[in-house]
Amino acid sequence: MAELNGNPVTLEDLQALALTNYGHFTSMRMENGTIRGLSLHLDRLVRDCRIVFGVDLDREQTLHYIRKAAHGVTGVAGLRVTVFDPALDMGRPSDGKDPHVLVNLRPAGAMPPPPLTAKTFTFTRDNAEVKHIGLHPQLRLRRDAQLAGFDDAVFVEPDGRVSEGGTWNLGFVDQDGTVIWPDAPVLPGTTMLLLRGLDAPKQVTEPVRLPDLPNMAAAFATNTTIGVRAVSALDDVQFPTDHPVLAALRNAYADIPGDRL
Repeated sequence: MAELNGNPVTLEDLQALALTNYGHFTSMRMENGTIRGLSLHLDRLVRDCRIVFGVDLDREQTLHYIRKAAHGVTGVAGLRVTVFDPALDMGRPSDGKDPHVLVNLRPAGAMPPPPLTAKTFTFTRDNAEVKHIGLHPQLRLRRDAQLAGFDDAVFVEPDGRVSEGGTWNLGFVDQDGTVIWPDAPVLPGTTMLLLRGLDAPKQVTEPVRLPDLPNMAAAFATNTTIGVRAVSALDDVQFPTDHPVLAALRNAYADIPGDRL
């Protein structure tokens, strides 16, 4: 199911998205007509539209498109909002001033999925603060990681600071039970922001470098699709997947009420 500006989408509408691949998006998990962090997702769309297209996205109109596309959908579903200009020409991206809103729904998996393993790569996403649709570098490294026997990729800055996963934020738990969010260029994920708003457990943001990994008590991944997912290994460093702080984060996230569409 997909709609563009509230109307059924056509192949012609999607041509610029497929061939030029310029725009931004956000992904949400809808549970019985509610979405955790809905306002954060809308904030992201408005902020990123200014960066990508240099114009203001109509927040209320975008919410109307989301509601229209999701009307009558029950249970759990994945909902993605992609903002792009169907008239954009690859030779004149500066002319892209009329972003449209594509809303599509798809089935959503169980949450959380099983623990994952990840291989580290020296890499920084272009415009790391923007959730843009230029995913080739991340997917290439995810593929490389999978060919090496891992589930996904984790990015490391040239100075050795660990940053984020392929399409998810990365967090750690130290030996004292403190949650550590890496201080590095990362996408401000909505799940991460919701967790950082919790009163407990104690949370800090500080650099985490590769030599620090063996000293961590646990590691985890977060995004809207997976919630809080245990990371069982980064390269050859193994982590327990049953740490009580992970369970506390998972339960606290599940208790955050969703916003009614």
